[in-house]
Amino acid sequence: MTTLSNHVPDPRLVTAFAQHRDSPFHRVNPWTKVALTGAFVVTVTVADSLAVLAGSYAATLAVYGVAGLAYRRLAGWYTLPALFVVSVAGPLAFLEPGTAVGGSLSTPVGDLSVTWTGLTLFAELAFRSLTVVTFTLAAVATTRYAHVAAVLGRLLPRPVDQIALLTYRFTFVMIETLEDLLKAALSRGASLSEFWSNRRLYARLLGTTMLTAVERSERLVVSMEARGYDGTVTPSGDAGRPPARELVAVAVVYATVVAYALAVYGVVP
Repeated sequence: MTTLSNHVPDPRLVTAFAQHRDSPFHRVNPWTKVALTGAFVVTVTVADSLAVLAGSYAATLAVYGVAGLAYRRLAGWYTLPALFVVSVAGPLAFLEPGTAVGGSLSTPVGDLSVTWTGLTLFAELAFRSLTVVTFTLAAVATTRYAHVAAVLGRLLPRPVDQIALLTYRFTFVMIETLEDLLKAALSRGASLSEFWSNRRLYARLLGTTMLTAVERSERLVVSMEARGYDGTVTPSGDAGRPPARELVAVAVVYATVVAYALAVYGVVP
């Protein structure tokens, strides 16, 4: 799974960062992290300036570094957000009217060119997406599972919280199943270097993973029921209340966001 974890956050690695590392951001209360995540989401939503969006992204990168997480892995984990940005904002770079950047590309439907307005829109969407992704990764990778479970148990209604907790735990079973299948395929001389030429092998691996996971989940449910499971997973941890200094910091952050929204739009969106 090394190749996969280079491009998709490995929940085992993220959990290991949260459980076994220590940093100033690890010691921040989980409820404070939830509040700050909401503040960043609101900021990138109401921001209409590329400079503000770039500043928000720089702030999340600074938090990521303070958390003691590796920037090298973050670059690989940007693969999925980057695909989203390119697929959504990529065409806008060509379709937005404005001053062209460089020459134009001749196509059967006419000349296409990247404009400065299109580039600005592309950069804005990239900063919006990467800001939220970066801070969320930093928050999850610095919060122990017991605290995550406690927060989910308080925020989500039943049975959504139970589904979220069981899905998180079962993710590790899915990963182990997929690892076993990949090792078996590679030991038999399979090549996974190119997706299209090996699409049938990928389809078989995915299908077998799902079927095996369903079988293992059924055995897991029987095992849990034998141990007294009644449909409720009770979180064993308690996130506690944020200290006063963190409450003040969160209040200042939200006040700044509201003041910015008032200055730009006249009313809070």
